Amino acid sequence: MDPLIITVAPNGAYKQASDHAQVPLTAQSIATTAKACLDAGAAMLHLHIRDAHGRHSLDVQGYRDALAAVRQAVGDELVLQVTSEAAKVYQAPTQIAMVRELRPEAVSVGLREIDQPEIGEAGLAEFFGWLAGERTMTQLIAYDVADLLRWQALRQAGVVPDAPWSLLFVLGRYTAGQQSNPRDLVPFLQAHAGQEPWAVCAFGATEHACVTAAAAMGGHVRVGFENNFHLKYGALAPDNAALVAQAAQAAHSLGRPLARASDIRAGFFKV
Repeated sequence: MDPLIITVAPNGAYKQASDHAQVPLTAQSIATTAKACLDAGAAMLHLHIRDAHGRHSLDVQGYRDALAAVRQAVGDELVLQVTSEAAKVYQAPTQIAMVRELRPEAVSVGLREIDQPEIGEAGLAEFFGWLAGERTMTQLIAYDVADLLRWQALRQAGVVPDAPWSLLFVLGRYTAGQQSNPRDLVPFLQAHAGQEPWAVCAFGATEHACVTAAAAMGGHVRVGFENNFHLKYGALAPDNAALVAQAAQAAHSLGRPLARASDIRAGFFKV
């Protein structure tokens, strides 16, 4: 089977130190976490930054500072994916402008967040065309099958150019208590046209079961404190690296080697 890409999402937009003492909120703590997760088997970091008050931020200089700190800790051994998430703070034009100014190596984009009337299909075509031209490793987030079908329609209509896009299927976003189930993957796979490589993330203590199922089905995985604080048996995880290590162990049990950042950049993931 293809090598498994493990992405770690260590903090998210909302989690605080009051939720878990090992949620990294500063550039240096993110860098320290990144190195531990690299050593545990991660190949990609999904990066959120915070402002001086610990709130979600899309500040370009803040991103540059955090990216520099992580690069100092891990060199080129992790692909650094920034988020463009709105988190109830930002609107689509600001999200797009941040990505264009930052010009990151990799970015995740919530399709429903930028597919807004003020952007329109012409604006989407311009943005996705720019991303393709920049060769930015872009992952589109689908929170449900409707998002996936909208993405497919935009591609079929030529609004989104042919390029090495990838997808993230979010399992359990709209279930009671945001407790994911591996069965949440089934509708996505039934609707997926098979063009783009895909990964999953999942909420709660069932995260490990969900990512193991995805790995068995040929997908890739994202784990971390953004969505879950617990190990597979329910105990509180000591840190993000423990969740990465679990995913790496699942890959080993499935006979999937772990991907490296160099594999991703060489075009294996085509993101």
